[in-house]
Amino acid sequence: MCVEYCCVSSIADFVIEPGSTIIHVKVLSNYIETAVMASDLASLLEMGFEKAKAELAVQKSAGLQGALEWLEANQDKSYEEIMATSANSADAEDDANAEPAALRPGEEARSLACNECGKKFRSHAQAEFHASKTQHIDFAESMEEIAPLTQEEKDARLEELRQKLEKKRAGMSEQDQIDKKRNEEIRRKSTKETQDIKEDLKKKEQLKEAAAKRKEKQDEIAAKARIKAKIASDKEDRRLRAEKEKAEREGRAAPMAAQAVLAPTTEGPVGSKPASAYTEARLRLQTSTGNLQKTFPVTTTLFEVAAAVTQETGKEVQSFTQNFPKKVFDAVDFGATLKELGLVPSASLIVK
Repeated sequence: MCVEYCCVSSIADFVIEPGSTIIHVKVLSNYIETAVMASDLASLLEMGFEKAKAELAVQKSAGLQGALEWLEANQDKSYEEIMATSANSADAEDDANAEPAALRPGEEARSLACNECGKKFRSHAQAEFHASKTQHIDFAESMEEIAPLTQEEKDARLEELRQKLEKKRAGMSEQDQIDKKRNEEIRRKSTKETQDIKEDLKKKEQLKEAAAKRKEKQDEIAAKARIKAKIASDKEDRRLRAEKEKAEREGRAAPMAAQAVLAPTTEGPVGSKPASAYTEARLRLQTSTGNLQKTFPVTTTLFEVAAAVTQETGKEVQSFTQNFPKKVFDAVDFGATLKELGLVPSASLIVK
């Protein structure tokens, strides 16, 4: 059998001639390299690496060991960041126009060495990524051959890489929990503050509505009382006039009451000072800790009186009770003034 070796420009040049076996070196080399890369890629995917980064690692490194080193060096970078870094490194290399150190006659480069840190690399791809990560730019070819990792060393490197990935994921998960807890605390605090504001506004609105309803009711009662008084006065006036007319027809003197009504004097009755003339109200407040004597303006609301008692005793006031006339003032009445509630000029209240 005849075996010939030659170089061809493409796999399309591969021809088997009758009576001979032609093995083109380049075609065979490409085939083997493709099979090895596919095997390395499958191994990386089984380990749980992203497909895009795994394919890039296989392309930029020599063998599974180099791919793992590349992935370890770029584990904190996204695929887009790696591509951008590669493009910048290529541009920087073109601009630098740097030539590697010349070898002596008969020597063959077996590795690349970083003159700044002394680290050695098997391929240009590893050296490029070392430069992008450390910003080292001084590299040279070396005669020293880097020994391949043993199976135990490979397993140890893989285990170390897995532990780093797990630790990173655990750290991210823990940080996510912390952020989630902090956001929940912020949400609860904001919700509580909003609820407090709403409750305060609601309480003020209720007091305002209660005061308006009480004033409307008092005005209605006062109007009815004036109408009743007017009706009673007119009725009494008609009765007295009828009695006077009857007395005149009978020829006798009219009753004194009828004369007083029909001929009133300009002098009004002398009485006590009306409640509307007072500007202050004296309150005797009976609390569980003792009695309090307080003086308030007649325009003071019962809510303000309750606040003063709370400040004095340290206990919240729910209601006030008046024994005579018997009456209970609760939260609905707190919006009314002392004058409107008839607590002028003085009153005695039991605080509850």
